[in-house]
Amino acid sequence: MKGKKSKTKRKFKAVDFFCSGGGMTSGFRKAGVNVVGGIDIDLECKETYTTNNPDSKFIHADIQDLAFSRIEKELKVKRNDKKMIFIGCSPCQYWSKIQTDKTKAHETKNLLKDFQRFVDYFKPGYIVVENVPGILNRLDESPLKSFLDFLEKENYHYKYKVINASHYGVPQTRRRFLLIASRVTDKISLPLPDTKTKLPTVRNFIGNKKVFKPITAGQKDKTEFLHSSAGLSDNNLKRLLLTPHDGGTRTSWKDTDLQIPAYVGKDNSFQDIYGRMFWDKPGPTITTKFYSITNGRFAHPEQNRAISLREGATLQTFDTDYKFLSTSIASTARLIGNAVPPQLSMRVAASIINCNPK
Repeated sequence: MKGKKSKTKRKFKAVDFFCSGGGMTSGFRKAGVNVVGGIDIDLECKETYTTNNPDSKFIHADIQDLAFSRIEKELKVKRNDKKMIFIGCSPCQYWSKIQTDKTKAHETKNLLKDFQRFVDYFKPGYIVVENVPGILNRLDESPLKSFLDFLEKENYHYKYKVINASHYGVPQTRRRFLLIASRVTDKISLPLPDTKTKLPTVRNFIGNKKVFKPITAGQKDKTEFLHSSAGLSDNNLKRLLLTPHDGGTRTSWKDTDLQIPAYVGKDNSFQDIYGRMFWDKPGPTITTKFYSITNGRFAHPEQNRAISLREGATLQTFDTDYKFLSTSIASTARLIGNAVPPQLSMRVAASIINCNPK
C-alpha cells in the first residue's frame, strides 16, 4: 500500500475536512498527494492524526465557526488553486439507517452545506465527498441537491455513485456515496472497481494467527499494536459459546434461557446482532461500535469475543503500524469506525491524479 512520491504527484495538495484519525489523509498521502492539513471538531483526533501524518497540520475547529483566514494562514491555502483538493467526508449519523441518538445526529444534518462555504470561497481544483448512501436516497431533504446545484453553477464537472468498498480492496460490505468534482477538467472518473479478482475476505486480513494471536474477551494489549478486546458479560460469553464458528447467528440459542426477550419471534430482524463474521467473505461495515457483539456481526469467526481494536483497524485497511492514541476502547473504536478506509481513499486520490490534464 506504500505510494510512490514522484514530483508530478506531489504537485497535488489537499485539505481533509472532518479528518478524524486520518483514514482519508493516509490514503491520499500513499497516493502521493501532499495533505497540508486536517480539520476536526474532536480534539481527541489530534494525537492520532499528527503522529501518523506528521507532515499534515491538525486544526481543531468547528467548521461552522472556522474562518477562511485561519486556513489561509496555517495551511498556506490559496484561492483558485487548480492543484488543490478539498475533501469533505462529514459525519453522517443523520443520514444513516443506523440512528441511536437523534438529537446528536441532527447536528450532522447540514455539514455538507458548511463544507460548501469553503469550496465557494477557495474554489479548489478538485472536490471529494464521501458519505452514507442515505444522503442520496433522501435527496428531497438532504443538502446534496443544493450542493450539486452549486457545483453546476460554479462550473464544476462531477461524477458520483454509491459504491461497495469490497470492490475497492476493502474487506467490508461497506456501501458509501462517493463524489469527485473538478473545475479543471471534465475528464473526471471515479475509481474503477476490481472485477477480475476475488473479493477481499476477513481471513485475508486478520486470519494470520502469528500476527493476530488468539486472545480472550477483555484482554488488554498495552503495546501500540492494540490487539485488545472488550469484555463480555457471563450471559454473552455463554451465547458465543453456543454460536457456531464462521458465520453463526443468535438463532442457535433462541430456544434457551439465553434468548433475549426483544428478539422472541423476530429471527429475521437485526439478524447480524450477536453474529460471528465469516472467514471467507468480506466483513460487515466496521462502525464505531465494532468492539461490541451487541451492535452487529462483530464476533470473531472462531474465538469467543468481539474482534479486537487492531483487527477492526486492519479490516478498515489501516497499516498494522498505524498508531491509535486514545483514552479508551470506545474512543479508539470511534476513530477507527469513523475513518474512510485508506485503501479506498488511496484509489480515490489516484483517480484524480490520473485524470489530471497534462
